Amino acid sequence: MHDLSRWAHRHEYGAGNAAAERGTRLVLWITIVTMLVEIVAGWWFNSMAVLADGWHMSSHALAIGLSAFAYAAARKYATDPSFAFGTWKIEVLASYTSAIVLLGVAGAMVFGSLERLWSPQPIHYAEAMIVAIGGLAVNLVCALILGQAHDHHHDHDHPPHHGHAHHHDLNLKAAYIHVVTDALTSLLAIAALAGGWLWGWAWLDPATGLVGAVLVALWAKNLIVQSGRVLLDREMDHPVVAEIREVIAALPESGNTQITDLHVWRVGNGAYACAISLLTHDPALTPLQIREALGIHEEIVHVTVEIHLCDIC
Repeated sequence: MHDLSRWAHRHEYGAGNAAAERGTRLVLWITIVTMLVEIVAGWWFNSMAVLADGWHMSSHALAIGLSAFAYAAARKYATDPSFAFGTWKIEVLASYTSAIVLLGVAGAMVFGSLERLWSPQPIHYAEAMIVAIGGLAVNLVCALILGQAHDHHHDHDHPPHHGHAHHHDLNLKAAYIHVVTDALTSLLAIAALAGGWLWGWAWLDPATGLVGAVLVALWAKNLIVQSGRVLLDREMDHPVVAEIREVIAALPESGNTQITDLHVWRVGNGAYACAISLLTHDPALTPLQIREALGIHEEIVHVTVEIHLCDIC
């Protein structure tokens, strides 16, 4: 029997993010408990302001729950051979879906704000201010938890490769944006309620809602673009592609080796797969030599090499 270890690949490219998984689970439970308290309190005290904030928080609980589920699913199926390049894109898909939910949140904010501009309703300022301050406090705690998970992820799990920028955990970023969105909503509400309470500017509440909706939509768009690039394997403009070309160009000139086809795509945070086809005049050149030459770039974790010997000259 031959030892195939020199040629075989493992497909567990997602290193995992245990801190982020713990953080999203904790934030999920905090969000669910806060949501239930607000819904029950709103129903018990017959307060539409509290009740609306509780149902608004349910959309964020759904998205954060999706992030937590994605971490668990990616870890559970990490060794499943039916995933050709590992399970990391489960997390990216969750990030993309979460961004779509964010667009829905922005749309709901626009609808609610316009409705209040057209049909102003009496505002119970003291009660609404307490709800907004409480929501802000909860979301700041959640943002701190997720922020620490992000720092822990970069400090311990993924040192940067060859001067490259950090690769963001898109799933964690999606959960973080949902929390920050809710905090921003609460902060804008506090400012608007203060203006209405002190100077009678009732229009300020729906106006700040529209401003918040625009910011949320922009964040959602950015997240959709980032996660969409990964899902569509649009990575050929990444610096790692230029590094691969440099490695091939540095091969001995006597072989006159050229790239005829190159595909690069991401299979994990800071981990890339590469399929490369070469035309060479060097009869001694082997795929193993190419893999070893590309091995100086640690982010290239899976290499498939095809070599054609030129028979024209």
